[in-house]
Amino acid sequence: MTVAWIGNRDALVQDAVKHAAELLAASRCPVISIDADIEGTRAAIALAQRIGAAYDHPDPGVARETAAFIDAGGLFMSPGEVRRRADLVVIVGGLPEEAQDFVGELAETAPDLAGANARNFFVVGHGATFPSGSNVPATRLSCEGADLVGTVATLRAQYAGRHTALSVENFGQFADAFSGARFTSFICSGSDAHPLVLEMMQGLVADLNKKARASILVLPSSETGWGSTLVSTWTTGFPLRTSFSRGAAEFDPWRWNVGRMIEEGEADLHLWITAASGRQPPSGENMGLIALTKTDQPVAEAAVTIPIGEPGSDHDAVMFSNRTGTIAARKAQSSDLPSSASILRAIAEHLPAETDRPC
Repeated sequence: MTVAWIGNRDALVQDAVKHAAELLAASRCPVISIDADIEGTRAAIALAQRIGAAYDHPDPGVARETAAFIDAGGLFMSPGEVRRRADLVVIVGGLPEEAQDFVGELAETAPDLAGANARNFFVVGHGATFPSGSNVPATRLSCEGADLVGTVATLRAQYAGRHTALSVENFGQFADAFSGARFTSFICSGSDAHPLVLEMMQGLVADLNKKARASILVLPSSETGWGSTLVSTWTTGFPLRTSFSRGAAEFDPWRWNVGRMIEEGEADLHLWITAASGRQPPSGENMGLIALTKTDQPVAEAAVTIPIGEPGSDHDAVMFSNRTGTIAARKAQSSDLPSSASILRAIAEHLPAETDRPC
C-alpha cells in the first residue's frame, strides 16, 4: 500500500489528499509547477482553474523555447523532415539528454530526399556535443573567447560579409558545405541556448533562405514540459506561465514565472508535481509546499508529500516525444504508485463546492 506523509508523519493517501485540498482552498496565491504527462497536465490545469493558481514548468528552458515560437516566429521543421531531407546538420549549443539518440540516428543514416548527398555535420559553440562513437565527423564552429551568443552573432555577421572583431573557426568549410547542400537544418534547444541565440538563428536562417533551403528544429529541453505547453495552449489558448488568479486565463511569461514568484515572496503555497529524479522544489519564505513526487520519504519542509509514479515507467502515459516531434503513447509496467492525474483529481474532489468545476 502506498503511504503518504503529512509533515513528517505517515498518513493514508486519502488523508493526505484531503489535507492538501484544505491547504489549497485556504491559499490566497497558490502556484503549481507541472512536470507531468498529458493527463497529469490536464488535471493540474483544471485544478489551477478551480483554485485561481498560476502554473509553470520547473525547467526555464521551456519558456525560452516557447518565446522562440510566439515572440519572433520563424522557419521550423519536424524530426521526420530532418531525417529525410537534411544533408547539412548544424547543432547549436548543448542538447537535452533525450535528444542524443536522435542525433546518433542522424549520424548513422543518409537522407533519402537529398539526392546523392551524404549528411555533413557541424557543431556551434564549445558546449555543443556530438556522439563520440560516430563514424561521421563533426566540424566545430567556434570563436576563441566568445560564448554561444557571440559565436552565433559572429557566424551570422560573417556570412553576411560584415566586418567582425572575431572570426569563426572553420567558417570556410561551413560556407562550402552550405553552398553544396540541398537542405540545411539547425538543431537547438532552450536547455542551453540564450533567447538571443534562438532569435539570431532565425535571422541567420532567413539570410540563408535567400540562396537555399534551411530551417530550424527545436528539440525541447523537457519532453514533459513541451507536452504541457501544448496541453495548456489547446486548453486555454495560452502556453505555460498562465494564471487563473482573476478567473479567466491570463498569459504573462514574466508575471506568472513560478520560480520568480516564489523567489520574490509572491506565492503562499506551492504545489510541486514531478516524478523525475534529482529535481528539488525551490524554497521560499513563509510559503507552504505540497509535493507530488516519486519518493519513499517525505520531502523536506513539505506540508504534504504524496508519492506518484513516473509516467511511461510506472504507469501507461501519453507524452511528447523528441524523437517523433509529436505526442505518443508509452506502455509501462504497472506499479502500486498512482499517477499524478489521479491524485490531482482526488484533490479537486475535496475542494469546496462553491467554485464550479471546469468542463
